[in-house]
Amino acid sequence: MCEQYVARAPEPFRIDALWDFTERLERYGIAGFGWGATWLDGNGLLRSHRDIGSFVDDPGREQVGRNETRALLVHLRRPSKFSTIGPADTQPFDDPAGRYAFSHNGELKHHEAHRAAYRAAGRLHGKADTEVGARWLEDEWAAAGSVPAVLGKLHDTFGGHANLAVLTSAGEAHHYAGNDENPVFSFDFGSIRIVSTGMYSLDRSVFKYVAPAATNRAIVPLTRTASI
Repeated sequence: MCEQYVARAPEPFRIDALWDFTERLERYGIAGFGWGATWLDGNGLLRSHRDIGSFVDDPGREQVGRNETRALLVHLRRPSKFSTIGPADTQPFDDPAGRYAFSHNGELKHHEAHRAAYRAAGRLHGKADTEVGARWLEDEWAAAGSVPAVLGKLHDTFGGHANLAVLTSAGEAHHYAGNDENPVFSFDFGSIRIVSTGMYSLDRSVFKYVAPAATNRAIVPLTRTASI
């Protein structure tokens, strides 16, 4: 029951401009068992922060919030298996080559079919299904062409209820909607465009409890990627 969002704006914004929204998404989305953020810094590099506790209890969010960026990915964790709580399974996952950061909400149904090969290669450090998906994405990234294409292929390969988010080193933000239990919505906060999960409510209650000031609201159709 994780929640996640990507955000992008034409001009740099302070990350903590979205902290009230983030706190409400964690609270109403019943997350709070780890969180992380990746943002594009002023030099065009991806920077990340992760903590195994809740967003609201992590003092590190204040330092993260003082940064300015044009593009951001935030993941708020509520794992299906509490045995996976720990640094190795806290998202987003950084691509070792610095090309992107990746996070996931839901389940990757067929992750066990791929786990043994990645473990034998020494590429797994945690226990969660998302890390298996992250290793697959590293290998398939260049071959698949566009980001929406590779996210669709990832979902086709692993199956399950899966929302997938990516922030690239070019400052592009993508959110694939593949979890019919947790719809994905796009909307604006002023000049900031956001694509976010909807707190596991099969209606538009995210706009009542989490993002009441949002404008230009829309739902992202299943198996589609919203790119901003």
